[in-house]
Amino acid sequence: MGIIRFVLNIIWLVLAGFWLAIGYALAGLVMFVLIVTIPFGIASFRLAGFVLWPFGRTVVRQHDAGTPSLVGNVLWFVLAGLWIAIAHVVTGIALCLTIVGIPFGWANIKLALVALAPLGKEVVSADDPRALPVAWA
Repeated sequence: MGIIRFVLNIIWLVLAGFWLAIGYALAGLVMFVLIVTIPFGIASFRLAGFVLWPFGRTVVRQHDAGTPSLVGNVLWFVLAGLWIAIAHVVTGIALCLTIVGIPFGWANIKLALVALAPLGKEVVSADDPRALPVAWA
């Protein structure tokens, strides 16, 4: 399984990951310049690392994230989230135009949802127990 993830990450990096990570890094730099939005910059840099090498990792919700994360996500959406999500959707559609690119296009669509509201979420290994779906009794 590890070699498949490695190959997928290399293809991803060439097709979309590098450019999307630059977008996240630029958004993070802008957030750091504005001082008050430094927490958003940290989230942006965390997501930049995730979009560089996403296969084998996933995003999970932090259960202790509360109202500050909600307020922060609203501000993030206005300042950067919408634009980055649009970049993910456009890239995803372009990748889906080829059969080989469909899995990468789908990954971009899922990343667009993360880009809309990244605060209160954490990037973890796919093998982490928190990444497993919750079984409802």
